[in-house]
Amino acid sequence: MLNKIERGNMTTKKITLNSDKRKVIADQFQSFYEDKVKDKLIQAKEQYDLIREKAKEKINQVVRYHQPQEDVDTIRSMIKKYDRAGGELYEDNCFYVQRPITKVDDEGKEYDATDEIHVRFDMGRKFARAYYRDEMKAKGLNPDFNLSINDDYSKRNPKYYNDESACNKFLGFQTSSNDDKSITTPRSKWENDFKLWTIGSSYCHSRNYKVDESTLNFFKMYVASADNVIKEHQQMYSYVEDKMQKVRLGLKSYRTFDQAKALADKVGVVLNETMLNESSSLALSIYSPDNLASLLEDKEVMTRDQKIAIARQQMQQSVN
Repeated sequence: MLNKIERGNMTTKKITLNSDKRKVIADQFQSFYEDKVKDKLIQAKEQYDLIREKAKEKINQVVRYHQPQEDVDTIRSMIKKYDRAGGELYEDNCFYVQRPITKVDDEGKEYDATDEIHVRFDMGRKFARAYYRDEMKAKGLNPDFNLSINDDYSKRNPKYYNDESACNKFLGFQTSSNDDKSITTPRSKWENDFKLWTIGSSYCHSRNYKVDESTLNFFKMYVASADNVIKEHQQMYSYVEDKMQKVRLGLKSYRTFDQAKALADKVGVVLNETMLNESSSLALSIYSPDNLASLLEDKEVMTRDQKIAIARQQMQQSVN
C-alpha cells in the first residue's frame, strides 16, 4: 500500500509496511548483527578442526599402546575360530582416558582417585547445530530453536518441535526407511570419520586408558575446543537476539518504509526499496501459471536466488 504526500507540484509516494515487509527488513538487521559476531564461531570451528586431527593421532597412540595391533589381530582370529568365546572386539570413536591422582577429603585425609576425561569423535546435537548452523540456515531451517527458549521447556510449542524435527532430520539424528540412502548426513559422516578397533565391549566407559598428565591435559583441551563451538553459538545467538528484540519492537510501531530506512541508516544496515519489491513481487512472479507449472515438475528444488531471478525477469518483462 502506498501513501501519497503532495509537496508543491510533486507527489511523493510512501511505502506502507505490512508483516511481510517488516520480516524482510528484520532479516536485513538480523544478517547485519550476525555478520558482526559470527567470526568468533567460525574461529572456534576452525580451532576445533585443527585440534581434532591431532587428537585422532594421539588417541590412536594411546589405544595401540595399551592394546597393540597384534593383540587385536589375535582376538579377531580367535573370534573367527571360537565365535563369541574367542573374545570381544568393538570399533569405536568413544574413549575414556585417566590419570591416577591423590585427593584430600573434608577431614584432611588423602585418598586415591582418578582424573579422567571423555574423548569422543562423534557429534552431539548441540555441537551439531552450532557446527552446521550456516548450512541449516541456508536450507531455511532454524538451528537456534533450542536457544530461543533459554532452558525454559514450558515454552516448547508446535513450532519448537517442528524446528527440532527438521534440524534432526537434516543432521541425521532422525531417520526413516523412506530417506534417500545416497545422501550422507552430517551425523553419519562424523560417525564414520574416525574409529579404532578396541578390545572389550561396546560400553565406552569399560575401556579406560591410563595416560600421563600432559596427554590428559591435551585431551581436556580437545574437549574444551568442542565445548567452545557450542558456547560461541550460544553467545552469538544471545547477542543478536538482544538486538533483534528491540528492532522488532521498533518495526512493529513503524508505519512506513522511511522510518525503517532512517533507523537502518543510523545503525549502518543496508536497506533499500528494491529489497521490498523483490519480496512483495516474489509470490506473484513465482506463482504465475508458467512458473508454477515449472515448479511442479519433478526436478531439483529451486534455491531462493533462482526464485528471485525469475521474479526479476517477470518484473522486467512487465516493464517492457
